[in-house]
Amino acid sequence: MQVTDKTIEDLAHLARLRFNEDEKESVKKDLQNMIAFVEQLNEIDTRGVEPILHMSDTVNVLREDIVKGSVSREEALKNAPLKDDEFFKVPTVIKK
Repeated sequence: MQVTDKTIEDLAHLARLRFNEDEKESVKKDLQNMIAFVEQLNEIDTRGVEPILHMSDTVNVLREDIVKGSVSREEALKNAPLKDDEFFKVPTVIKK
């Protein structure tokens, strides 16, 4: 696959990037090198090789969900700098 100036311009537009001419040439060269590297994979004979979904055969060890004691609301709010009877109070982050 040949990387053209139009390809770089289209990718830059999609990624909302701007390149000057020097940067465009550098990106073009880098992208062409990446594509050439990936195209080398077509030279490898993969017949008989099982596709894999994960890099290892390790299986997740899950545990039973057990309800345990937790901190009471009063205990959690005890050292809060700002609070009311039920909640932590925090500064407004989203203004209407």
